[in-house]
Amino acid sequence: MKVLILGGVAAGTKVAAKLKREDRSCEVTVLTRGRDISYAGCGLPYYVGGVIGERSQLIVNTPESFAGLTGAQVKTLTEAVAVHPDRHVVEAKDLTTGETAEYAYDRLVIATGASPFVPPVPGLDLKNVFVMRTPDDAEALRAAAASGEIRRAVVAGGGFIGLEVAENLSARGVKVTVIDFAPHVLPNFLDPELSGFVEDKMAEEGVMPMTGVTLEGAEGEGKVQKVLTSRRAIRADALVLAIGVRPNTAFLEGSGIEMFKGTILTDGHLRTSLPDVYAVGDCAMVTNRQTGERAWSPMGSTANIAGRKLAMGLAGRDAAYPGVLGTGVARLPGGLNVGRTGLTETAARAAGLDVETVLTVMDDKAHYYPGADMFIIKLTADKATGKLLGVQALGRGAVDKVTDIAVTAISLGAAAEQLADMDFAYAPPFSTAIHPLAAAVNVLCNKLSGALETVTPAAYAAGEAADYEIIDCARVPTLPGRRYLRLSDIQGEVPGLARDAKLLLVCTRGRQAYMVQNRLKYYGYTNTKVLEGGTAFTGIEEE
Repeated sequence: MKVLILGGVAAGTKVAAKLKREDRSCEVTVLTRGRDISYAGCGLPYYVGGVIGERSQLIVNTPESFAGLTGAQVKTLTEAVAVHPDRHVVEAKDLTTGETAEYAYDRLVIATGASPFVPPVPGLDLKNVFVMRTPDDAEALRAAAASGEIRRAVVAGGGFIGLEVAENLSARGVKVTVIDFAPHVLPNFLDPELSGFVEDKMAEEGVMPMTGVTLEGAEGEGKVQKVLTSRRAIRADALVLAIGVRPNTAFLEGSGIEMFKGTILTDGHLRTSLPDVYAVGDCAMVTNRQTGERAWSPMGSTANIAGRKLAMGLAGRDAAYPGVLGTGVARLPGGLNVGRTGLTETAARAAGLDVETVLTVMDDKAHYYPGADMFIIKLTADKATGKLLGVQALGRGAVDKVTDIAVTAISLGAAAEQLADMDFAYAPPFSTAIHPLAAAVNVLCNKLSGALETVTPAAYAAGEAADYEIIDCARVPTLPGRRYLRLSDIQGEVPGLARDAKLLLVCTRGRQAYMVQNRLKYYGYTNTKVLEGGTAFTGIEEE
């Protein structure tokens, strides 16, 4: 069988390597328009920052080594320009000579990836305007930053790549502003209150977020000196475009392949609408495995997993790809880590689901162990069944572990209470005696049962507790001007507090407030609410 693969970064090389292992008799050829293949695109921001020292570390394989290891043939600097499904051939152009040739196939895999979106605004031809997609892009930005000619930079785009580039430039001493058209950074990845928390931490670390603004261009004498936005101009020596990517599918025009906004539609076996043609990676649309809706997941992890499944299918095995959960993890400016999997509250409600959520603040390891910090964990669950639907985690520790446990639970359809009793690993350097995720699940279960009644940070910000009296019930007073209530002092009706009074119980993280609520309920108090996450997440103004 003759298999032609268009694209040689993550998805294309994964299909080629796995297919040759599955069926050595397959004749596999990879065409790629780049000079490099199989490079670590997700590592580019860390090369900019010097965390990854050598460019060679980003290159997983050269064309020669890949051919030797796998038996697949690789033709670099060769760009597909047309697909002729009626004749089972691809027309491709040699970028060195300009000549075109036809390549026949029995099966065609389109893995052409995506390219950075460059908006049609003036000034982008100036020196020190960068994108971040290939090792050459990272090399150019790193060299400019290392030379000292960049002291101020604007990163356009508040997604993963933009924030990772911002973090690494900041680590090099560059003053960075991040702009985004969306109301918050990490749009569609986190719920708004968590994105707001990230923005506050970015600002504390000197990386300034500016959201709800549009990039309008750049100005300067031969090089960037000013970045123009819909709000104001920003002095800068460089502009990094990380607005997003667009699928490399223009060459498919006229082929008859079915697409959505330039992204190739596929079924559960990654087949396109054309016979014997498949698509995988950043150029292809998959499905969300929770909702069944179409989903675009331009992630290296998706490319590799889907590529492996496709190769197995091409070799004759029944290997359907189940879709994505929207899982992601990143390191943000200032060393804050973020992870998410499954549905956010926003996405779940948009899908018409009746959900319960809880936001908790937990120790990330034994509180007495050096380097201990906190996790902010938000859980989303089906209100009727308690089935876990999504997890969002922030912290300086291993948020990936929290996220990956949740991936397992969601993939297996677990209810929240099933996680509470799992025998997670514990030792002081790694975790707490009750794992942080299990502790968060316990809080969720209490809320689902009605044992815990709360106001979420988002609801508090929206004024839903405006008619409640704020009660400071931390271990020691922390809210000047507010009534203070110590847990050990509650032995019956509290003098000056009517049993039907509306009371918002606030402590540092929410745990102490829950215990106060529990005791007040015993003594007949019927209108108490706990502020989820406490003052560790939500700022409370002084009285």
